[in-house]
Amino acid sequence: MSSTLRIGGLATGIDVDSIVKETMQAKRIPQDKLKQQKQILEWQRDDYRAINTVLRTFRDKVFNMKLQSTFLARKATSSDETVLTASAGATAAPGMYTVKVNQLAEGVTVGSQVKLPDEDNGSGGTRTLAEQFSLSGTLSFTLEGANGYKDFSFDTATANINSVVSAINSANLGISASYDAVNNRFFLTTTSTGSNAFIKVTNDTSNFISGDGSGTDNTLKMKLIAGTKTTGKDAEVDFGDTTGLKFASNTFTINGITINAKKVQTSAVTINVTADTDAVFNSIKDFVNSYNDTIAKINAELSETRYKDYVPLTDTQKKEMSDEEIKKWEEMARSGLLRNDPLLRGILGTMRTTLSSSVSNINSRYTTLAAVGITTGSYAEGGKLYIDETKLRAALQADPEGVMKLFTNSTDVAGEKGLALRLYDDVNNAINQLGTKAGYDSTSSLYDNSDIAKRMRDLDQRIEQYEERLQKEEDRLWKQFTALEKAVAQMNAQSAWLSQQFGGGGSK
Repeated sequence: MSSTLRIGGLATGIDVDSIVKETMQAKRIPQDKLKQQKQILEWQRDDYRAINTVLRTFRDKVFNMKLQSTFLARKATSSDETVLTASAGATAAPGMYTVKVNQLAEGVTVGSQVKLPDEDNGSGGTRTLAEQFSLSGTLSFTLEGANGYKDFSFDTATANINSVVSAINSANLGISASYDAVNNRFFLTTTSTGSNAFIKVTNDTSNFISGDGSGTDNTLKMKLIAGTKTTGKDAEVDFGDTTGLKFASNTFTINGITINAKKVQTSAVTINVTADTDAVFNSIKDFVNSYNDTIAKINAELSETRYKDYVPLTDTQKKEMSDEEIKKWEEMARSGLLRNDPLLRGILGTMRTTLSSSVSNINSRYTTLAAVGITTGSYAEGGKLYIDETKLRAALQADPEGVMKLFTNSTDVAGEKGLALRLYDDVNNAINQLGTKAGYDSTSSLYDNSDIAKRMRDLDQRIEQYEERLQKEEDRLWKQFTALEKAVAQMNAQSAWLSQQFGGGGSK
């Protein structure tokens, strides 16, 4: 390794450092070009990945258009929303349904029947169980809920009522405990509703929580009978002529209709399920908007101006510029790196071709997007789609199944496959092509084996090799100048000696 401390020119008076620096700066030009090539590749990689991110987002939209459920959207209305509300899934058949709510689902809540002794010790703290309830020793009990059971034990001399609350809540039994310090009451509540929700206390030898059910013979004054389940209630409804249906919650689904029961009523409520044309229309509109956004970003890359005179800055150039100057320069330098890129043009062309094609053998007159009111704008707009909303709504009303098949028809025959299925394959292929070209972001892949990554690694190797050659060349120059310095120094020394000798001889 060469020394970092080099001093030249003492004997010769030559500014060796400047000469070596300027010489090496000229010799670094080929290496700087390699670094500039790498920088351009990095920028291109980032631009490709940005487009890939856009395509992955768009793919989610296309996926929704593949699903028949998107086109089978239903809406449900209730004749009395104070009794129940309803919503319909894709499997709900349009029609009129009657629902009678006979009982609401309930959980279990039990609490102290009378005010308990104050837990406040008068000094801002909490009394122990012994102090609050005049207890002694250890109290224990077993509490059981829908999620299991747990044995509890408390030292009355150190534990307090909050210790009991915390221990029960931490046990995850399907039971929640709380203490109302304002009213001095203790409560147990099931965390769910229905007949499967329950509270049961056993092994309560101190009668701390449970007793005979009177609410007077246990410490917390609760109406819990020792060893007996106190259970919740199921919701009970009649659906049409099907009576006595039971559910653990007040929100339940019958025949694809989700019902939220609010109160009991002796008379039935009518639910009307119809096709939700507005939802389907909005899904198609959302898809078209997403498509337009996607191709706009691709077209922007393809048409972005390329400023060939602006090349990536070298480290030396950056040292002579301000941060703002560097920023503006690099904005110009990285502009248009994907201008007229053949890969992007191919991706865009494939998607446009797919959406302009027809779907055969679906027994409908709506075999193209144009037929349902979705058309392409002028050539200059790069494939942007426009919706004739009146025409699209008319198609959804006239033949909703035909419109659905236009997008979702599933078959192995290419010409009969729905447009959304074709487009989904197109987008997937595009994502894979861009991944092969530029890789994915670091969260998607631990090792980048893309084409650009391979080229960048090759450039790294060449830059490193060139750096080694430059270091050797710099060392060689310094050795040459050092040898020159030594020779001149030696000549100066000899000259000084001769002068001294001749000068000394003349004085004798």
